[in-house]
Amino acid sequence: MGSLDGLVAVVTGGNSGIGAAIVARLAADGAQVAILDINVDGAPTQHLAVRTDVGDSDSVIAAIAAVGLHFGRLDIVVNNAGIGAIGTVADNDDAEWMRVFNINVLGMARVAREALPWLQRSPSASIVNCASIAATAGLPQRALYSATKGAVLALTRAMAADHLREGIRVNCVNPGTADTPWVGRLLDSAPDPVAERAALEARQPHGRLVDPDEVADAVAYLASPRAASTTGVALAVDGGLQNLRLRPE
Repeated sequence: MGSLDGLVAVVTGGNSGIGAAIVARLAADGAQVAILDINVDGAPTQHLAVRTDVGDSDSVIAAIAAVGLHFGRLDIVVNNAGIGAIGTVADNDDAEWMRVFNINVLGMARVAREALPWLQRSPSASIVNCASIAATAGLPQRALYSATKGAVLALTRAMAADHLREGIRVNCVNPGTADTPWVGRLLDSAPDPVAERAALEARQPHGRLVDPDEVADAVAYLASPRAASTTGVALAVDGGLQNLRLRPE
């Protein structure tokens, strides 16, 4: 018996990177999983895959309706979909700020809003939002991205307060720099990809990039009935970057 047997989960951005790892872990724990992604090409055929643009309300409404029609219930929402942004506060124009906030913050709000009627009927309802170390530590060249992830952290706590008495737990994970395709593309565009990777690894106290499976394990715990007394929590999966200050070796 898996800890998620009988439960239905949706994972936004679930067709690559951390999202794909979350889908695999939730399924391994017994959940039926729907992948909501802007690109569902090549999605595992054992899962329901629905092309979804979290930046568009109509798309989200249709996607959650499709999940409800297919499974007849919804118990777990993992808001993982997001996009990156590079630069200082001066490096992106208003349109880019609006675009990134629309995906990274409003996207989560849209999915949660549509899922709430289903979650309110679930005996084990949970929302897990994917924030970032950028929500709790100042990182260079990440002003816009950090602003969105700080908003996700605050949104998580507010949602946890709003929906606790409805039986819905809301938590978030704060991954450090993870070994994902997006980070890989950033490294490929660097003048010296090897040196850039070494710098990112050294920034995290445990000396390496975070494995997506490690983030998935944290999400699975927060989503599970095993965490029934855990809500409003931000769980760092960052090799100690948020809290540790090690002396140089």
